[in-house]
Amino acid sequence: MVVDWRVIYYETPDGNCPIRAFIDSRKLREQAKVLALISYLQDKGPILPRPYADLLEDGIHELRVKSSGDQVRVLYFFCYRRYIVLTHAFVKVTARVPRAEIQQAKKYRSDFLSRIKESDLEALHDDI
Repeated sequence: MVVDWRVIYYETPDGNCPIRAFIDSRKLREQAKVLALISYLQDKGPILPRPYADLLEDGIHELRVKSSGDQVRVLYFFCYRRYIVLTHAFVKVTARVPRAEIQQAKKYRSDFLSRIKESDLEALHDDI
């Protein structure tokens, strides 16, 4: 069975969207690379292989984007059988993904799942 994966940009309770703010803050070329890889993730879902994506821990994944020497990481999780929720992004400057970034993604996931039910998601869907 082929799954029609849907990408959602996480928003905080006060309406801030960390992933959109990060993408908007980058140069156009880097924005294009990030958005292209998000689209590829939407096509492939959890079968997107390394070097494009990787599982970090406890259901938190990273999308791996190299651009102009920067290593951009977009953190995300899967939920409700067909949704991919992008939590936030950052430029990786250390060998490993910082623990604080993983914890932030877990916090965003917990908040998202406590506020948003599967029936609410159609209105939140972002077509990339």
